Amino acid sequence: MGENVTIIGLGYVGLPLAQEACRSAFEVKGLDISVDVVNGLNVGISHVDDLDAGDVREMLDSGFQATRDPTCIADSSVVVICVPTPLSDDGRPDLGAVEAASKTVGEHLVPGTLVVLESTTYPGTTDGTVRRLLEDGSGLVAGVDFALAYSPERIDPGNADFGLRNTPKVVGGLTEACTEQAAAFYGRLVNEVVPTVGLREAELAKLLENTYRHVNIALMNEMAVFCHELEIDLWAAIDAASTKPFGFQAFYPGPGVGGHCIPIDPNYLSWMVRSLGYRFRFVELAQEVSERMPAYVAKRIQDGLNADCLAVKGARILLLGVSYKANISDQRETPARPLAAQLRTMGAEVRFFDPYVDYFEVDGKKVERVDDLGAAVADTDLAVLLQPHREFLLPGALDGAPRILDTSGRLVGDRIDRL
Repeated sequence: MGENVTIIGLGYVGLPLAQEACRSAFEVKGLDISVDVVNGLNVGISHVDDLDAGDVREMLDSGFQATRDPTCIADSSVVVICVPTPLSDDGRPDLGAVEAASKTVGEHLVPGTLVVLESTTYPGTTDGTVRRLLEDGSGLVAGVDFALAYSPERIDPGNADFGLRNTPKVVGGLTEACTEQAAAFYGRLVNEVVPTVGLREAELAKLLENTYRHVNIALMNEMAVFCHELEIDLWAAIDAASTKPFGFQAFYPGPGVGGHCIPIDPNYLSWMVRSLGYRFRFVELAQEVSERMPAYVAKRIQDGLNADCLAVKGARILLLGVSYKANISDQRETPARPLAAQLRTMGAEVRFFDPYVDYFEVDGKKVERVDDLGAAVADTDLAVLLQPHREFLLPGALDGAPRILDTSGRLVGDRIDRL
């Protein structure tokens, strides 16, 4: 195996992969269609949370180069596709970026190359769409002239405990030899490689992981609604159940699900099941529960204001944390957005504070950002802790707020209402 690697797509998945490849002594090119991303990286500017400017400079010092020129593919022994796979407006998987990347690779593919897809997708994509475009563009045969594999990304932005290196890497190839070649490549980047029997099993593994999380989070969200009505502390019940050393894994309620995995990935599986003439009822129900949580949070805000003899209309509401998870800036599919829209519709004055987010808009309209946390919580009718950023959990950080609705279950006190 040679030493040149091209990684296509330099976002939250591709850039950490490029970093680890640089650290593993590969000569790495990062291919991206964004002029801003390419130019920024080449002068040491990071655009993702998990890498800072120092990390990018380290990559550049090792020889990393970001580019928009696909001719680097022909000089690479390994090409990894890490492009986005969103849903279309009608809820179908949108493979436009995967198809474009595969066409580009096919036009420059040379014999002996290992091509790996990491983008999340439904089973059959790698062996179907990707393989066809690679073979049509190159005139080569997958599994004979070049190796083809799938390895689902498992990046968890903001996770200080688990990164690419110490998270097991699942790989599945078109043939056994393809799997072995992919495992040898990733074996230089991660501590543990987990070969599986084929492409479709590797593709399904990622969807299974996130569908499992999606369904169980939805279960906790549904229970949060009932437990509040029954005056039961769900958080305490979860803590108690978690003491069982077998047969239980803790999941927690929240204001809704966000990011590019949990709200999106199960829909790939649901779409595929529907194509067989069935309904994936668990996923459909979980989606329904998750989508109505922002409205439920708005109702709880209204209830809290009513308890203080205040109306929602004209009330000053402070949103604490508008990213989709704690300690990152990523706003993709954040539940803060539908919540803010609902509160505006109800006539509330909505502001936000987030140490990781400078700008936040809803339906094309800017939401006011406050700069002084202490002054902001004191000058509000109700604060909503949406994401438990570490800054919010410091002693005294939220003192002065007349009432806080905590959707994370991390706060305690007389003026705290937990979801």
